Amino acid sequence: MAKHRSWLPVSLFLTDVLFLEAAKILTIATMGGSHYRVMNQVSQILQDHGYNVTNLLYENGPFQDFEKEKIPYEVITWLLPEDQKKEFHKRVYLLVEELFNERFNHHTLVKIYKYFADICSHLLSRKDIMDYLRNKNFDLVFLDAAEPCVFLIAEKLEKQFVAFLPMQFSSMDFGLPSPLSYVPVYGSRLTDQMDFWGRVKNFLMFFDFSMKQRQIFSQYDATIQEHFAEGSRPVLSDLLPKAELWFVNSDFAFEFARPLLPNTVYVGGLMDKPARPIPQDLEDFITTFGDSGFVLVALGSIATMYQTKEFIKEMNSAFARLPQGVLWTVKDEHWPKDVRMASNVKIMDWLPQADLLAHPRIRLFVTHGGMNSIMEAIQHGVPMVGVPFFADQPENVVLIEAKRIGVSVQVETLKAETFALTLKEVIENKRYKSAAMTARAIRRSHPLTPSQRLVGWIDHILQTGGGAHLKPHGFQQPWHVQHLLDVLLFLLGLTLATLWLLKKVLGLLLRPLCVARKEKKA
Repeated sequence: MAKHRSWLPVSLFLTDVLFLEAAKILTIATMGGSHYRVMNQVSQILQDHGYNVTNLLYENGPFQDFEKEKIPYEVITWLLPEDQKKEFHKRVYLLVEELFNERFNHHTLVKIYKYFADICSHLLSRKDIMDYLRNKNFDLVFLDAAEPCVFLIAEKLEKQFVAFLPMQFSSMDFGLPSPLSYVPVYGSRLTDQMDFWGRVKNFLMFFDFSMKQRQIFSQYDATIQEHFAEGSRPVLSDLLPKAELWFVNSDFAFEFARPLLPNTVYVGGLMDKPARPIPQDLEDFITTFGDSGFVLVALGSIATMYQTKEFIKEMNSAFARLPQGVLWTVKDEHWPKDVRMASNVKIMDWLPQADLLAHPRIRLFVTHGGMNSIMEAIQHGVPMVGVPFFADQPENVVLIEAKRIGVSVQVETLKAETFALTLKEVIENKRYKSAAMTARAIRRSHPLTPSQRLVGWIDHILQTGGGAHLKPHGFQQPWHVQHLLDVLLFLLGLTLATLWLLKKVLGLLLRPLCVARKEKKA
C-alpha cells in the first residue's frame, strides 16, 4: 500500500507537466520596434518551456522589426488592405515626426492612439483571423499593454489574459495602490523624495494624468461601438484590472520602492543573453584607444531616423573632445555631408548593444532612455547619460538620475561644450560607476532569473485556474466604495446630525433659564 502511495506525487507531477505542455498561449503586441522584440523573446521563452505558443503579428507595420528568422512558434500575420496600407503608414510617420519635433505633446499622442484605434478596428473586422483564434481555444492570452487594442482582443475572445507592461508602473493605472506622498505620478518628473511643493504638484498631476488616460481610452469608443453588441460593450479602463497577472519590464534596481499587489511581478531583463564576442572590426577599433576605453551611443530606432543635422553636429563635436573611442548608431545616409566625422567616432547602422555593454572597456552608455536599454546597462553596471526624446523616456531618465547611475541632457539644450563636460563628469567621477555596480548587484541577486519568474507565474496561473486569489476584492468595488467616500459621507452626516441634535437639546434645556432671566428683568 505504501509503495502504491509513493507513486501518487509522481503521477500528479506528470499530470501537471502534461497539462502545461498542452497549454496553448496566444501572445500579442500590436506595436513594432522594441515591443515586437520583447514579445518575440517572451514567445520563445514560453515555447522553450513546453507551451504551445501562437503569436499574432501585424506584419509590415511602421517600425516593425519583423525578421524572417526561423522561430519555434506559430506566427499569424495580418496586413491592412492594399488600398489603405500606404495611407495609414504615411499617417503614422507624420504623427511620429510631429511627436518627435514637439517632444511629449499630449495632443499628438492622442492622435497616435486614434491611429492605433483605427488599426484595431481593421483587425477586429477580420472575421477569418478572429474565427481562427477562437477555434484555437487558447488557455491564456499574453498581451503587451502599451496599446489598448490588445484588451479588446482578449475580451472578444473571452479568454483569461496576463498583461505585460513594457514601461514604468506609473505609465498606466491598473489598480496599484499609489500613495501620492511618495509615488510620483507619470509625467510629473518627480522622485519618491518630495518636499511640500513637490507633493502639491504630484497631487494636482494625479488629476491631470487621470484625465489624459481617459482621453486616450476614449479614442477607442468608436471601435468598441462597432465591434461589440449593445449591452455587452466593455469599458476599456475596466478591462485592465481583469488581468490575472501584470508583468512589468523593470526591476527593484531601477524603480522606486512602492506598494505592489500579489499579481504584480517584475521581469525586467527578459532580453538578457550570454555575452558573445563582438565583431573583429569593432574589437580593433576599441583596442586603438587602450585603457581609455569607449563610449557606446544608441538612441533608439525612431530617434535615429529623426536626428537633425544640428543635433548630429553638436554630438559629434562633443565626442571629438573625449579621449575615448565612440561607437554610434547612425545610418550613413543620415550623416550630414558638410559635417566632418571626429577621428574617434565610428558610426554603424546597427551595433550589438548587449555585447558591447558587457565589454570590459566600456566606460559610458549614451541612451535615449528606453526601458530595454536601461535594463541591459544595469545588468552590466554601466553608467549612463540619458538623452530622452518622447514617450516614457523623460520619466526613465529621472530614475537614472535619482539612482545616481547617470545624468540626463535635454535635446533642446544640448551643446557640444557642455555635453562634453557632462560625458567627462560621468566617466571620471567614480560615484556613477559605483552606483551602477550597486544597481547591477541588486539586479543580479534575485533568486530567479526574469525568465524563470515569468514561466513560474504563468505555470501558477494555469494550474490554479486564474489569479483571482492574487487580486484584492477592491477591484470589484465601485470607486466611491474603494475610497471610502460612502463611509466619509455617512460619518459627516452623522456628525452634522449629532451637532444639530445637540443644538436642539441645548436650546430646550436653556429655554427655561432664558425665560426666567427675562421675567426677572421685567
